[in-house]
Amino acid sequence: MELSIKSENAQSSRANWIKWILLTLISLVAGYAVVLMYAQGEIAFALVTLILVSSGVVIFGRKDTYSHRYIYPGIAAMFLFIIFPLVYTVGIAFTNYSGSNQLTFERVQSQFLEQEYEQPGTSYAFEVYLLEGNKIQLHLSKGDQEFVSEPLMLGQKNKNIALTALMGEKQGKRAQIRFLVKNREALSELSLNTETGQILSMGGLRKFSETVPRYQLQDDQITLVNRIDNTAMKPNFEIGNYQVVDENGAFTGKILSPGFVVNTGWTNFKRIFIDKGIRGPFLQIFIWTVVFSAGSVGLTLIFGLVLATVVQWDELKGKAVYRMLLILPYAVPAFISILIFKGLFNQSFGEINELLNALFHVKLQWFTEPYLAKTMILIVNTWLGYPYVMILCMGLLKSIPSDLYEASAIDGAGPLDNFFKITFPLIIKPLAPLLIASFAFNFNNFVLIQLLTNGTPDILGSSTPAGHTDLLVSYTYRIAFEGGGGQDFGLASAIATLIFLMVGALAFINLRVSKRQQA
Repeated sequence: MELSIKSENAQSSRANWIKWILLTLISLVAGYAVVLMYAQGEIAFALVTLILVSSGVVIFGRKDTYSHRYIYPGIAAMFLFIIFPLVYTVGIAFTNYSGSNQLTFERVQSQFLEQEYEQPGTSYAFEVYLLEGNKIQLHLSKGDQEFVSEPLMLGQKNKNIALTALMGEKQGKRAQIRFLVKNREALSELSLNTETGQILSMGGLRKFSETVPRYQLQDDQITLVNRIDNTAMKPNFEIGNYQVVDENGAFTGKILSPGFVVNTGWTNFKRIFIDKGIRGPFLQIFIWTVVFSAGSVGLTLIFGLVLATVVQWDELKGKAVYRMLLILPYAVPAFISILIFKGLFNQSFGEINELLNALFHVKLQWFTEPYLAKTMILIVNTWLGYPYVMILCMGLLKSIPSDLYEASAIDGAGPLDNFFKITFPLIIKPLAPLLIASFAFNFNNFVLIQLLTNGTPDILGSSTPAGHTDLLVSYTYRIAFEGGGGQDFGLASAIATLIFLMVGALAFINLRVSKRQQA
């Protein structure tokens, strides 16, 4: 017995040591990652990593919290993939973060200070001559003046190479252009000193020239002066860009890129409702999103319920075959069905237009006429969604007592009376939460729009990428990733925040409806 207890204690002690070694290694790696992220300005990601790793170490390291180890992965995943992206998106909505405004002010300023320009009249044509021992010699010329460098090896630290006037004949073999291209990086690292004190660097495959910083930082550490035209520019912290100023220090309107990220408050939300180029398309797309979601739910409910009622009819022969055929669209991946319908609705060669042309001599503009495009989307989405509703209705129909229909038959009621007075009222109540969930799903049905129409036809006069068939989610995507003037992530995040509030309201309504049904 004592040997067994000692063995168990030894195993427990060994497991405890292994656990602490693993936790220590994880903490060290995570700490290093946090320092790197913080050094690069990714404070939010550094903070999230620190919170998740620290909480994990506490839960797995302490005895009084060790029982929570089973739920920690789920909570950590929810925090990492749901809460953090949501909070991060809402945070971006209050900034000017975009394709041209992604850096910090310090990094933007350093980029301007690193820009150089070629001093006028300092350009020298150059040639490379190959010497023995893998050495080269540079020959520079300007007008009737010719200069030569000392023999050197490429790839070595060749700084401050003196140029002297060419005396005598050129030595070696002239290098071809492919040699210059192949060794361009090594040649660009060379620094040549002329007899007059100029410092030349490579300005192209055929020239060396003197380059100087384009912008000069002033004493206030924020103002930059352009050496080319002596114009001054200061950072405008309201818009997040350097902007040219006049003699009085007032901004003149000329904005320079790249820009830096600044907090803009409620500006992006105000733009949605004040800017006509955004407000009009946004309201139009919002109305269409609601109509599309409600229409999809209504049409799938009608077709699904009617078909479920038909295949449940006792006198119908071959019901199993019909059920299988009607459920098949649900078994096919949605993106395949969408792409097939895109081909069927093709305006020039699609089978649907070919059939309409043969019967009625018309070819409809499914992708260029807004109302036809919306009709096409509803048709395709109904095809994709009715099998799910039909399966639900088939199960609910079987739960209705047959005594109700027998009593109804005695009273002389017909099939329509049975449907509207018995069948529909009894199945719509349990279906309500699922229909609300279907509405919320279609509210964000990005895949259908992206694959079928990509939002086209476009809305004219919009200051952001917007189309007649865009839903709010695809509209947000196009603003964020397809903006012609630079991706506007701040505006896209503001719209995404509004979408979250709308879908959150639907989820709240769904919970209330479910609670009422349970009561």
